[in-house]
Amino acid sequence: MIENLEYDALLEKFKKVLKDNGLKYTQQREILLKTLYNNDEHFTPEKLYLFIKDAHPELNIGIATVYRTLNLLEESEMVTSISFGSQGKKFELATKPHHDHMICRRCGTIIEFEDSMIEKRQSNIAKEYGFKLTGHMMQLYGICKECNKKV
Repeated sequence: MIENLEYDALLEKFKKVLKDNGLKYTQQREILLKTLYNNDEHFTPEKLYLFIKDAHPELNIGIATVYRTLNLLEESEMVTSISFGSQGKKFELATKPHHDHMICRRCGTIIEFEDSMIEKRQSNIAKEYGFKLTGHMMQLYGICKECNKKV
């Protein structure tokens, strides 16, 4: 895949975050970032690790590196996560335009959606309470269409 300016800027930010945290820039960490960048999927650390191992069998990467790097990326707001309680977190790159999530409680499917009326209503509620809104994350839980068909 051809590199682009958006990815180049993301990579430079990532290198700065690593340096600021006393960590080395490595090929393993860059491939992790690039994998998140090139996929719209929400990855658990384990799934991301297996995806990278499968796509890059020559790469020596450990699961601990994946966890540490994802935690660092989340702390620096380069990735966001959705918590699944005892099942852990799923991560996605934070460069996407704002969106919300519907999460199936049976199969774990995540459906992304945008709704301008919801966004406007949230802004109005914040304004009504004198609250300066700096961001939000909406997660709706239920049963997806496919799981509903199985009932």
